[in-house]
Amino acid sequence: MRKIKEHIWVKKAASGDADAFEQLVLTYQTPIYNLCFRMVGNAEDAADLTQESFLKAWNHLHSFHYEAAFSTWLYRLASNTCLDFLRSMKRHPQISLTVEDNDGEEATLDIPDLSPSPEEALLCAEEKALLAQAMQELEPEQRQILTLRVVNEMSYADIADVLRIREGTVKSRLSRARDALRKKLLIIGNKPFSSSSNHQKGGCKVELL
Repeated sequence: MRKIKEHIWVKKAASGDADAFEQLVLTYQTPIYNLCFRMVGNAEDAADLTQESFLKAWNHLHSFHYEAAFSTWLYRLASNTCLDFLRSMKRHPQISLTVEDNDGEEATLDIPDLSPSPEEALLCAEEKALLAQAMQELEPEQRQILTLRVVNEMSYADIADVLRIREGTVKSRLSRARDALRKKLLIIGNKPFSSSSNHQKGGCKVELL
């Protein structure tokens, strides 16, 4: 049912329906923000890049031809936006999600504050700080593929669709990115983190792979 609704929202949004596009924003704002935050490691930049990604989506919906899921198309757009940001290392200005609907009237899409709560910020602060620091020292492409796998919990097939590469290439890139991250963590924190795809039971949930 959700996929049917989503398909309708995409169709309407592509024709200029700002209300339909807002439904898409509300559906994907959290995973897109999480992706951006893990890639750039800064809440303010992540918020800007999230807004920029949705603005690009609004302006380029006509190029979405339903060859893949809308979520795949959106993740590709957002991850590439972050990749461009990392490569340029320039701060992006605040981008308003004020759009023009098919009647020529402006509509503002409200996005809630996605900043972590104080409780979340304090949770496992040391481990998260080490992981964030290590992630920042990786190559942009390594951050991108780790983020898609860890934060968005994508399958190899979905990552292959997002990055437009083969599944075998996804696995080899992930393996190299895992090794690079482990080495960074060992250097920074002088202690290894588990590389299991299962989160640790009890205590801190360390997100690696």
